[in-house]
Amino acid sequence: MRMNVPAEPGEVDLRPLSARSVVLSLLLGAHPPELPVRDLVSAVEPFGVGGSTLRAALSRMVAAGDLRRTDAVYGLSDRLLSRQRRQDEAVQPRTRAWHGDWEMVVITATGRGPAERADLRTRLTALRLAELREGVWLRPANLLRTLPEDLEPVAQHYTARPGGTAADRAGAGTGAGDGRAADGPAADRTSAGLAASLWPLDAWAATARSLLAHVARADRPADRLTGFAAVVRHLLADPVLPAELLPDDWPGAALRSAYTDYQGELARTVRQHGRRDGGAAAAGAR
Repeated sequence: MRMNVPAEPGEVDLRPLSARSVVLSLLLGAHPPELPVRDLVSAVEPFGVGGSTLRAALSRMVAAGDLRRTDAVYGLSDRLLSRQRRQDEAVQPRTRAWHGDWEMVVITATGRGPAERADLRTRLTALRLAELREGVWLRPANLLRTLPEDLEPVAQHYTARPGGTAADRAGAGTGAGDGRAADGPAADRTSAGLAASLWPLDAWAATARSLLAHVARADRPADRLTGFAAVVRHLLADPVLPAELLPDDWPGAALRSAYTDYQGELARTVRQHGRRDGGAAAAGAR
């Protein structure tokens, strides 16, 4: 069962900008994720958001639990701080050397309703696991992470290794002919085929290249923000596989590098507007 299949390979998912999406893009990319309202007013101006529109959006976002307000400073709520952590991990995933093992999560709980099953599926997908068949989720064991403790009541976690074909098991690895899983080239071939069956790697790569071309052409601030918002969404769907299992010329590193550069661009814009407005306020006070 393939995961994260786009509607069309290479399709760029651009969504219209709203005042809310501009504010969230700025704060999700900021560390720490908070800005004075004065800096926000200046920072959103290049994206076509006026001061009155911004203030109305900020009030709605506080009421909805998206933001918290302390005096004149707005920051992300706890819920969106979790989203920022996921976004940061998508841009800079923590990996380790891969030696052929796979994580396997087997769902053991029964009697769950459709909403609970859908929520669990969403959580496992966010953990970059893919469903081999109903209730069995896999990924290469190359991520530096532990699974959430609250999965323990509903699932069991194993380390596994693909077994290969009968010929592979008969002649490869240290256990030639004894039925143990293959090591070496045979296991690599088996893992590569399994990865290709679980994730739409060619489609992901085609969309990543389209996004890189789009953001390279975009020069208006609003167009760049829209494009890089799509980049972040696409990075969240990257399975972050070991290099041995990826197609040639995988564009994941290039897409991450482009977004990292854009984060720096946004941070410089916010600082410049903050200095400009701070200077103007100081001049007015004299």
